[in-house]
Amino acid sequence: MGDLSLSSPTWFDAETTTFGDRVTGAREAAGLSQPELAKRLGVKVKTIRAWENDQSEPRANKLSMLAGMLGVSMMWLLSGEGDGPDGPDVVERMGEDIERILLDLRQLRLDQSQLAERAGRLEKRLKAALGN
Repeated sequence: MGDLSLSSPTWFDAETTTFGDRVTGAREAAGLSQPELAKRLGVKVKTIRAWENDQSEPRANKLSMLAGMLGVSMMWLLSGEGDGPDGPDVVERMGEDIERILLDLRQLRLDQSQLAERAGRLEKRLKAALGN
C-alpha cells in the first residue's frame, strides 16, 4: 500500500500549522469529539480546548497517550514532522485500491466457479471413458 505518512505540504504543513491545529486535525481524523477524547485521556474538556487553541500543551505522559489515541507520533504533534493522520488524498486512494481489490476478488470467485464446473464435467467424461 506504500508509505502512508504525509509529507505533502498541503496537509498539516509543519510550516503553517500549530500544535493546536495538529491536535484538532488528528482528533477529527480519528473520529473523536472533544468530550470523547477528554474522557479517554482522563482530562477535562476545557483542557482539550486549551490544547487545540494553543493556550497550553500537555505534559509528556499525556502527550504520549494523546499521540497513541490519535494514531500519530509525538514528534508530529509537536513539530509537524513525522507520522501524522492520513490526508484526504490517501484515504481516497485507499478507497480506490479497496474497490479494485474487491472487484478482483469477485472476478476470481467467478473464475474459480467456472473452473470447478469445468473440472466436474471433465471428471464425468473421464469416468465415462473408463467405463465407471
